[in-house]
Amino acid sequence: MSEQRVAPSIRDRSGNGSEPTCHVVTHVHWDREWYRPFESYRARLVELVEQVCTQLDAGSIERFHLDGQTITLRDVGDLRPDLVERVRRHVRAGVLTVGPWHVLADNQLVSGENLIRNLLAARRLGAGIGALTAIGYSPDAFGHPADLPRILTGFGIDTALVWRGAPPEASEFRWRSPDGAEVYAVNQAYHEAEILWTPEGRAERLAAFLDRERERRPEGPWLLMNGGDHLAPRAVGRVLAAVAASETSGGSLVQSSLEDFFDDLRATRPDPVVIDGELRFLGGPGSFLLPGTLSSRIHLKQENSRAERMLERIVEPLLAAEVLDPPAVPGLSAVDATPIAGPTDAQLRHAWELVLENAPHDSICGCSVDEVHRENSVRTDRVLELGDQMLRRALLRRRVDTRVHGTPADDAVRIAVHVPFAAGDRRVPVEVDVVVAPGSDIAQLKDPSGRVVPIEVEDLGVRRSFEADLDLLPDSVEARVLRLRFIASVVEPGAVAIFTAELAPHDGRPRARADSEPGHVGEAVSLPDGRSVTVLADAAFDVVDPATGTRHRRLGRLVDEGDRGDTYTYDPPAGDRRVEARAGSVAVIRSAVRTVISWRAELDIPHSLDEAREARSTATIPTAVDIRLTAWHGSDTLEWTAEWVNASRDHRLRLLAPVAGQPTAWTSGQHFSSLTRPFGPVIGPAPHERNRESAIGTHPAHGYVAAGGGDEAIGILLDHVSEVQGIAGGDGAPAEVAVTVLRSVGWLSRFDLRTRTTGAGPELATPEAQLLRPITARVAFVLGAAATDAYALAERADARRVAVVALQVRVGPEAPSVLAPPLSVSGALVTAFKPAEDGRGAILRLSNPTDTHRHATLHAAVDVDVSAVRMDETALAGASVRVARAQRSEYPLAPQQTLTLRLVPAAPLPGRPTTGGDLK
Repeated sequence: MSEQRVAPSIRDRSGNGSEPTCHVVTHVHWDREWYRPFESYRARLVELVEQVCTQLDAGSIERFHLDGQTITLRDVGDLRPDLVERVRRHVRAGVLTVGPWHVLADNQLVSGENLIRNLLAARRLGAGIGALTAIGYSPDAFGHPADLPRILTGFGIDTALVWRGAPPEASEFRWRSPDGAEVYAVNQAYHEAEILWTPEGRAERLAAFLDRERERRPEGPWLLMNGGDHLAPRAVGRVLAAVAASETSGGSLVQSSLEDFFDDLRATRPDPVVIDGELRFLGGPGSFLLPGTLSSRIHLKQENSRAERMLERIVEPLLAAEVLDPPAVPGLSAVDATPIAGPTDAQLRHAWELVLENAPHDSICGCSVDEVHRENSVRTDRVLELGDQMLRRALLRRRVDTRVHGTPADDAVRIAVHVPFAAGDRRVPVEVDVVVAPGSDIAQLKDPSGRVVPIEVEDLGVRRSFEADLDLLPDSVEARVLRLRFIASVVEPGAVAIFTAELAPHDGRPRARADSEPGHVGEAVSLPDGRSVTVLADAAFDVVDPATGTRHRRLGRLVDEGDRGDTYTYDPPAGDRRVEARAGSVAVIRSAVRTVISWRAELDIPHSLDEAREARSTATIPTAVDIRLTAWHGSDTLEWTAEWVNASRDHRLRLLAPVAGQPTAWTSGQHFSSLTRPFGPVIGPAPHERNRESAIGTHPAHGYVAAGGGDEAIGILLDHVSEVQGIAGGDGAPAEVAVTVLRSVGWLSRFDLRTRTTGAGPELATPEAQLLRPITARVAFVLGAAATDAYALAERADARRVAVVALQVRVGPEAPSVLAPPLSVSGALVTAFKPAEDGRGAILRLSNPTDTHRHATLHAAVDVDVSAVRMDETALAGASVRVARAQRSEYPLAPQQTLTLRLVPAAPLPGRPTTGGDLK
């Protein structure tokens, strides 16, 4: 993405050389939405971009960095297309830089594929503007994930400008991902908007800045990021001329670019220290990590996960399958045929655009004003609506019509079950609602081969069923709605299989969904696999495994704590009062497919903080949390679900699980890897210097958490990127893993915290961040040896996150009994299967998130040419390899490696031998 710049190079303008060069990079950091909603900010953005273009035209500034995101150009262009042409001219002249991202995401709280789509979107938009910056610009995210160097190098970017979370003692370093990918990283240290802003005190501010830079990098060069949040640039040329005339700078200050600074620095310090893994170090003054954003407005994290899952794991793979094995769509050639199953490329890109708009660090982090986050939720709803439409149209193109229209059936209904690409257990739990004639009921369920499948049926009653489409007149018919639960054990990942529910007359009596029996606190409940569960008085539960003699104790304990913090930072009150749950009534439901233990956890949670914000109020609100522990037959995973209405303010509720023995570390999934962190204290010492924060031991976890060893190990599978902490044991107490399930605060930022000694934003009330609303939390427990196999646990977490699609099929039109996928994969996680950006074939991405070597096996059901590509989908060295129909191809995966392949449909070549791939 490099280009020939017409601006003078820094070395031509470096003065007398007596002092290192200080590169002055004039820039803006643009929060698309934060303490004002989007439209308010966009009006200012248009003014800013117009001013920048005018100043570049006039020469009052020579260079400008328009943040790291191309979406600013889209936002401006929607209102002022004329400005985009001016921007394009300056980009191509080499004096204005944009990108490399489409949005500046909180790169910890979104998936790895989300980050890749982010960079791909930037390149699509940037192609019409000019070259994007080659600097991996991401300074303001609240920490940086271990896999970011992998992603950047996958786009040909070998640098990174970072800040929050970077090791404060390293001014520059080689930052290395778990797979060995490496970028040259610079610790920006802080924005410096005020240094050159006004003449008064400028010399003193500049001298202090240069003194700090000499301490960090005595031999230079230095970097002055001249700008900040939402600030238009001043006439930098006149300012630097005044500084030079004053002879007080102590250095050679020149207008520059990030590219020139990195070139200068790498020539001076080509081999700095190596830093491995994530960047979540406690920083210097003002370099806040702000870990409370991992759990602020937790519903945003849940919604984002659903949106990512819909696009990454359901819609894109279905569209990629069409690329490799195109469906026949009858009737589209007729003049009067409505193309109800036409191309969906535009819809897919639009859906991703909406997901990306929610990804910035003030959006998904939950640290903006309430209006912003209302819009975030609406965007996610739109993504799910688009995803559902694309899913149903993709099935329709394969002759699986899921539009339930017309007279409800009284003989049989068909159910399409689609298991998205995910390796692992094929025994997939399915829950689906079907509509039948009012006088009908389910007699039995059969799989595509005609085998009877055990089933649980819940009668939801008689109601109106409605359907309409471009080729279907609207209908509104009376129907009985039945909820079916069963285990689909014959559906290959990526396939669609049709199950048939045979109907019989309804006998007029309410149908019990399963056998129900009372339970009791302290009484063991047997599970079909031989284990037993005991609900305890504190609403936690024990699991006893007679096969190993192991008792896993007090899992799922709920503990509520006060929180006087803000959306950025947890801050316990001095007069905190921890509240633990007590168990109420217990019930057990047994059916042919699952056993469910349900109980109520009761907590008397303080209403809020007291008026002085120093302690929790004496008034409490009784809070009932309804908990279900579900064991699907044939699986050893225990699904834990909690539902309640939060009516209290200023608190944090966490789920805790003790870890037996004396563990020193816990492991969690990350974007494409796994990461081990130490157990430690809940919170570090309170800071006393200004602009500092406490070390708070919470971290982002993707997919799963695991700790302990042998038969006493525990694994927790997560629904979304979650705030997790490993709490060290002591004084007879065991170490514990804590998962935050609710954080309730009422301020965007405050200036009176103990864990942070200044504000992190404006002090604005955000009452909706208290989340006074219904809350649902879901995790799953994997216990014993099953939690010690790193790949099996990651695979299980991935399969659970992907979930399953089950939809009733329309009565009448024929549908194939099984739609086989064009390929299958074993031995690696499939993180992406999508249409290629350039329309040439499909992209398959495989991941080995473990510390051991693995081999991925690709089994093709169609003839394809396979070649290795980067994450940006550009070719790597090596020819493509033909993989013929029904052949297998094996690919070695080093520890923590990802492999991206391009698959292009190919006509069979008679007589040509098929060889397995060995792409590296």
